[in-house]
Amino acid sequence: MTRTGRVVVAGASLGGLRAAEQLRAAGWTGPVTVVGDEPHMPYNRPPLSKEVLAGRASFETLAFTPKASTADVEWRLGTRVTAARLDERLVELDDGGTLPYDGLVVATGMRPRRLDRPGPLAGRHTVRTLADARALRDALTRPGVRVVVIGAGFIGCEVAATATGLGAAHVTVVDPLPQPMVAPLGDLLARALRARHEERGVRFALGVAVAGFEGGERVTGVTLSDGRTLPADVVIESVGSLANVEWLDGNGLDLTDGVLTDARLRVGGRPEVVAVGDVARFPNARYDGVPRRVEHWSIPTDTAKHAARSLVAHLTCGEAEPAPFAPLPTFWSDQHDFRLQSFGAPALGLADVRLLEGAPDGDLLAGYHHDGLLVGVVALGGPAVATRAARYRAELLRQPARTALTAQGALK
Repeated sequence: MTRTGRVVVAGASLGGLRAAEQLRAAGWTGPVTVVGDEPHMPYNRPPLSKEVLAGRASFETLAFTPKASTADVEWRLGTRVTAARLDERLVELDDGGTLPYDGLVVATGMRPRRLDRPGPLAGRHTVRTLADARALRDALTRPGVRVVVIGAGFIGCEVAATATGLGAAHVTVVDPLPQPMVAPLGDLLARALRARHEERGVRFALGVAVAGFEGGERVTGVTLSDGRTLPADVVIESVGSLANVEWLDGNGLDLTDGVLTDARLRVGGRPEVVAVGDVARFPNARYDGVPRRVEHWSIPTDTAKHAARSLVAHLTCGEAEPAPFAPLPTFWSDQHDFRLQSFGAPALGLADVRLLEGAPDGDLLAGYHHDGLLVGVVALGGPAVATRAARYRAELLRQPARTALTAQGALK
């Protein structure tokens, strides 16, 4: 018999929105309350480091339009979930209130990691929210601005490209690794990516760490571990993320890197609690079953669909639970006038990267293999090569679930 209790979705970003939509799609007709700390309805975050920062898009163009099926969903925005009492099926809010639930969706996502180094805070930015992007754009549009980007990952490279396009006097990217994005892409793609950035005016200081920040009230420079100081009017810290899981402390959960779930996205052996989005650390049955977080744009939608089915099956005592979760990860990153497009899990095949098409100094398509099996493809270049990468998607999907991959070489 269908229960009529409440489902609380903790987190009102894309994962929270998709969870609400998928709960309705899975047949849940009871109350749904979505709680989020930002004052905005869910919006698209990837453009923050590109179109919004460059002034080519406004919030109105970023806001998602909820499906008609969620018209009766309650949204509590500007409100943060501060604690959960899972045994009591209750969450606490920062306004002093509480919400009882029959089902709980953990969708609280990530926040930017900040560097703990001596020096001023003013002039140092992150890019995660609309407010972040607006503040950074104001700083980047000052004439002759000198920019230092700390971290050569996805966001760091995207912001460096955008700042260069806005006419910054100098843009330097700092990273302790030897090449930009070498950890997720490997050396072949990383070198090709660096060459493209340098051709467009971006500078790199690689193999060094940040020792501190210069300046009085505002940052004026970044001191590196090799003794150099880079002049800086604006600093962007893109050094990774921290999972927003502190509110789940005290419930006996594994929160060492996000929220550990089982293969059906259930949390801590509790069928009434599921996790979605990049806060979820889940095993992927398509590969080796090792639980990992995945911070790709497609993951909130993929996880929400599966988690909603798991949760509704429990709450309604209805249809059988879904099969183990086995998504095909997908990501893209627009930088300057080119795109990185990926399908599959390249990080599982970093030990065997093969050039499938093209050349390092032009459009290229690389294949990532594990024990001779293609596990991921990445394209770098214009629209044509990105389209060709998509042709490998069917081949990757045909790979049997739980292939005989070993944990060696896998993401930890």
